[in-house]
Amino acid sequence: MTTTTTSPQFFLYPLKENLIRIAGLFGLLFILSGCQSGPPPEKVTQAFWEAMAQGDPEIARTYTTQVSQYLITKQPELEQASPRTGSAKVDGDSAKVATVLTLKKPDNRKVVFDTVLVEEDDQWKVDYLQTMNNYLHLPFGQIFRSLQGIGEAINKNLQQQLPELEKQLEGFSDGLLQQLEEFRRRLEKSVPPEPSRQDRTI
Repeated sequence: MTTTTTSPQFFLYPLKENLIRIAGLFGLLFILSGCQSGPPPEKVTQAFWEAMAQGDPEIARTYTTQVSQYLITKQPELEQASPRTGSAKVDGDSAKVATVLTLKKPDNRKVVFDTVLVEEDDQWKVDYLQTMNNYLHLPFGQIFRSLQGIGEAINKNLQQQLPELEKQLEGFSDGLLQQLEEFRRRLEKSVPPEPSRQDRTI
């Protein structure tokens, strides 16, 4: 009876091939996770403004760039604000996130602007200086919207009063025509008619 011996390498070959595949998969996952090691810009923005709304500059600084951290202080106007974030527009190593802050102080007004973020050490961080530049330019936009609202109100008021104005203008023009007609009659009475040619020759 002949016995066949199987080499140990026969059993190890599939195992070795699978280990190489698994190692390659883990390597790929590591590379991908290295590209996105932190939360996305929208979450960083939301967390930053929530910290500012809670009056906690220390936590807010953890979401900002190193250069702008020294600018973070308590902002009474932002306390108790309700932040909402929209989608991010990523352009290379910078991003803009549409942000809506509902300010409780003084009158529950809504402020819409872009929060600016940059990549720093493979993490998204809020560029506070650029963001506040966007935020502080808002009053001009609000003034423009207020003026636009005033203009619309005036226009609406004029449209409502237009029929009455037209009647008054019609009455004014009728009265003016009557006065002109009366003036013409008086003028004709006060100036004698010119003599005709026949009267001149006689």
